[in-house]
Amino acid sequence: MDKIIPDFKIFLTVIFLSLGIFILDSFHFLTIPKRLAFYITNPISFGLYSSSKSLGRQFYFIFQARQSAMEVKALKEQIGQLLSENARIRKNLAETQSLLSQEKHLDPQTYNLLPARPIGLSRYLKIDKGSQDGIKVGEVVVFNENLIGRIVFVSDDASNVALLIDPDSRVAAFSQGIDGRAKGILLGQFGTDILFDKILHEEKINIGDLVYSEGTEEYLPRGLILGKVTQVMEQKNELFKRAKVQNIFDPRDLDLVFVIKE
Repeated sequence: MDKIIPDFKIFLTVIFLSLGIFILDSFHFLTIPKRLAFYITNPISFGLYSSSKSLGRQFYFIFQARQSAMEVKALKEQIGQLLSENARIRKNLAETQSLLSQEKHLDPQTYNLLPARPIGLSRYLKIDKGSQDGIKVGEVVVFNENLIGRIVFVSDDASNVALLIDPDSRVAAFSQGIDGRAKGILLGQFGTDILFDKILHEEKINIGDLVYSEGTEEYLPRGLILGKVTQVMEQKNELFKRAKVQNIFDPRDLDLVFVIKE
C-alpha cells in the first residue's frame, strides 16, 4: 500500500505539470522559451539531417558500386565465354578447311592420312598423335602436297617431327621450272632456308622454281613439294652449284598436318 501511494503522487505531479505547461502555452507564455529552444536545436537537427542524408548517399554509392562491379564481372565472364566459343568455332572451321584442302591434293584412296594437331615447336614440331594412334618412327608428315617432315620420336600420345630445316634432314630432290630441271640433295640448316646442294652447272635452276622429292628414299613418296628456290649460288671454280630453298608453308601457321600411314 505504501508503494502504491508514491507512484500515484508521481502520476498526479506529472498530470498537474502537463496541465500547467498546456495552460501556459495556451496563453502564449511559452513562446519565447519555445523560440529559444528552436534556435538551439535547429542547427543540431539540420546537422543530423545532413549527416543522415550524406550517409544515405554514401551507402547508395557503395551499393551501386558493388552492383556495377558484379555486373562488370558477369559481363567479363560472358565475353570470355563468347571469345572461347568463337576461338573454338574458328579452330574447328580451320581444321575442316584443312581436311577438305588435303583431300584435293592427296587422294585419300591412294594415301592413308592421319590428321594431327601441332602442339609445340622447338627443334622439332610436336604433334598430338602417338603410338596409341598407330604412329611410327620414320613416317612422313605432309600438308596438302608439301612435305613437312618425318617422325623421329614417338610417345604414347605425342610425336616429334624433324622438319626440312633440321640439320639432320637430307632428302634427294629435283627442281622444275620453265627452263628445265635440276637434281641435287636438299640439306637442312638451322633457320628458315634449306640448302639445295650438288647441282650440276649445266642443269637449269632459277629463283621461283619449285623443288620436289625425288622419292629414292623408301619412306618418301615422289613428287612432294619441298619448297621454292629463293637464291641460286654458282661459282665457276666449284664442281657443283647450290641454291637456297624456302618452305611454302610455315609449320607455325598450320592448324592440322597429316601423317602418311604405311
